[in-house]
Amino acid sequence: MPKLWNATIETHRAAVRDAILDATLALVAERGLRAVTMADIAARAGIGRATLYKYFADADAILRAWHEREIGRHLAEVATIVGGPGDPAARLAAVLERYALSAHARRGGHDPELAVLLHRDEQVIAARHRLRQVVARLIAEAAGRGAVRDDVSPEELAAYALAALSATSGLSSEAAVRRLLRVILAGLRP
Repeated sequence: MPKLWNATIETHRAAVRDAILDATLALVAERGLRAVTMADIAARAGIGRATLYKYFADADAILRAWHEREIGRHLAEVATIVGGPGDPAARLAAVLERYALSAHARRGGHDPELAVLLHRDEQVIAARHRLRQVVARLIAEAAGRGAVRDDVSPEELAAYALAALSATSGLSSEAAVRRLLRVILAGLRP
């Protein structure tokens, strides 16, 4: 097959897959996790059920794929910040802010059953581990320049910062999130 034809097919498949993922999440948000059928998803995505089953076996598989896509997007954003301009302390603050705002934006966004389904997955555990490693490296780099305390290991400080930031999901506003972030950053300073 010519390259153009392959690229067109892959683009189409990616668009269909994204439509399925987005339709499923919208339906789950409207109706709840267990009230969504594959027929509902196919109709919302604008495809036939047979096509839907070529992509996914069930709604749980679709939701796990959606979550994997979202994790990938978040990690890509973090990688952009880490590789961006600025001193290590500024990049650390930007990564923690991005994480905090993301956690806050998710508050109440999923029903508890969906959260249980998505957050027990190995990909979530691996993503958290990667994020903790990235934050620990930034902390070590910033500590080497005297901007972050060095009396506690970077790994422990990363675990502290990320655990503390998980509290942002319960806060009422972005202003509250930013206040908590300032407290956490103050705790990281020498």
